[in-house]
Amino acid sequence: MPAASMRAALAAVSFLTRVPVGRVVSFDGADVASGAALFPVVGGLIGAAAGGVVVLTHLALSPFLAAALGVAAATVLSGALHLDALADTADAIAGGSRERRLEIMRDSRIGSFGAAALALDLLVKVAAVAQLTGEHEVVWALVAAGALSRASTVVLARLLPYPRSGGGPGSVLAGRVSGWAAAAGVIVACAAAVAGFGFGGAIVAGCVAAATVALGVAYGRWLGGATGDMLGAATELGETLALVVAAAVLS
Repeated sequence: MPAASMRAALAAVSFLTRVPVGRVVSFDGADVASGAALFPVVGGLIGAAAGGVVVLTHLALSPFLAAALGVAAATVLSGALHLDALADTADAIAGGSRERRLEIMRDSRIGSFGAAALALDLLVKVAAVAQLTGEHEVVWALVAAGALSRASTVVLARLLPYPRSGGGPGSVLAGRVSGWAAAAGVIVACAAAVAGFGFGGAIVAGCVAAATVALGVAYGRWLGGATGDMLGAATELGETLALVVAAAVLS
């Protein structure tokens, strides 16, 4: 693998997980943007790890508790990156002016909207995984959800500009992802979903695609683009939606 491709792959791992590869190799925004095509791969691996925890713990625990531990494992592995983004984006809904909303997203504190969004998201996600726990496709469902949700982020980052004129941490992706990276990410994610459970996977992929389009339109009208928090929120919502649809289709 060429050195540039290796850096891009490691940058994707470093950006989306708590795996400490950044201690060995330093990355910049260009490396992360180049590695965007591999975001669905990293997301799928996080899903596989969560699925492994669910399968192993389900041998001795209830489906709901096993699902909770699986979701917890994924949260730890990802550093709760997208949960934090979801909370910040939800809090910004009540911000009033455009400037105030952008300011709220930079605030590290969590308000009532953010807390409610986190609680509902995690509750729905754990319940969906618990419903899938008795099915042999639970691991593939988590893999597909992890891959599709990260592909959604890559597509939105490709299509939407960064809404802050002065730049910021979120500008590492928004407006910097290439078309081929977005296309490759979508292909990889859809392949993972279909490989896991055939036509059911295509239904899940279609629902996440529709949600991505809806979010893209909403983000464009709301703030004229997407911050890093808004992209992270899209990832979290896409993953939860994928699991809910998978539970409906496979159970």
